[in-house]
Amino acid sequence: MKDSDKLPAVQKKNKIESSSDESEGSLSLVDLENDIDDDREEEEQIDLHRNYLDLSDMNEWPQSKLSSDGPEFLTPIHNLTVNVGREAVLSCSVGHLGRYKVAWVRAEDQTVLSLNSKVVTHNSRISVNHDSQHTWQLRIRQLKESDRGCYMCQINTSVLKTQEGCIDVNVPPDIVNDDTSGDLSVLEGENTTLWCKAVGHPTPRIAWRREDGHPITIRKGHKEIVEVDIYNGSNLHFWRLDRKQMGAYLCIASNDVPPAVSKRIALSVNFAPVIKVPNQLLGAPLNTDVQLECYVEAFPNTINYWLKNRGEMLLNGTRYTIREQRKGYRVYMSLVVRSFSPKDVGTYNCVSTNSLGRAEGTLRLYEIKMSHVGTQEYSNGVAESARSHISRDTNGKQLTSSTNHFTIVFGIFCIYTNR
Repeated sequence: MKDSDKLPAVQKKNKIESSSDESEGSLSLVDLENDIDDDREEEEQIDLHRNYLDLSDMNEWPQSKLSSDGPEFLTPIHNLTVNVGREAVLSCSVGHLGRYKVAWVRAEDQTVLSLNSKVVTHNSRISVNHDSQHTWQLRIRQLKESDRGCYMCQINTSVLKTQEGCIDVNVPPDIVNDDTSGDLSVLEGENTTLWCKAVGHPTPRIAWRREDGHPITIRKGHKEIVEVDIYNGSNLHFWRLDRKQMGAYLCIASNDVPPAVSKRIALSVNFAPVIKVPNQLLGAPLNTDVQLECYVEAFPNTINYWLKNRGEMLLNGTRYTIREQRKGYRVYMSLVVRSFSPKDVGTYNCVSTNSLGRAEGTLRLYEIKMSHVGTQEYSNGVAESARSHISRDTNGKQLTSSTNHFTIVFGIFCIYTNR
């Protein structure tokens, strides 16, 4: 009978598969005979394989070697779960080995990795240790995902003895940018979805939260609105988008393998300017400073300015102080009229415009005549008035209504608003 008829299942292939990684290819007899330039290494490797093969020709062995006291596995190989980049060590314990040999073989493609203490693969990350009389260790350094799988410890008896251990390689999550939303800009009232995909092992979990820490507002129907701090799921749906839902959202991927990763996605809600005027009718004594205020909501950002009597554009200077405070899609506009005089009486307009539209608010400023004689109330310089105000946009649509009270106390102008 020929030697090849007795080969273990692994060796009958007469070929050791090449790894997909050029630096990790494995050797076979064909490789050793045809591809290795170093003659000494070639002869050494061929002799090693032949020694392994010769041991399976049991006709040449004394019958005492074929007794029931032949090689046996002492303990099972424990499966491992190791993070990518770390080292994995599989241990195979064999008793009564005698003149037999131990081989490590990758189960998936039947690639022989080692014979006894000799590594027969060009993969520099793989090594074999024979730490004691009975234990053979297969060590794989700097684990890659491609190393995931099962490995066989084999003894070349006439009936091949095999024991298997598996390595699971954990991989931290990684967000797939091509399959994840980028920054979105959507008109108010429309529907939209943010989506996020991540890879890793085990499969990552996806969670969403707002960058500013505010709750995520989700509409589940025409009237039902739910607020959650964290939303779990790959897709975050928005129905009838509202300006309050504008902001930066974080897609967070985790699978208990550190580190977790996140991607920031900015959601912009575009809408035309809307102006709210808290006090449309203001009165003040002469030679006092009067402050006019408007509140703007709009996105994208607006150009804001003040007009007097719908004609003259007011600028910062000695007579007027103009300020703006912007926070998100909200803008606070203020105009301070210095040393109020009769020529300052009139109508003032706060105007805001962006690419989607224009809005303006109207305020009327008048003089309060102060009496220096009469009742104690007027002699102390106190005057009170109440009036109702209605805020309207440029189309005449009512925005807000309020009743405003102002009090002049010793020349100080105070405004109170009841809504």
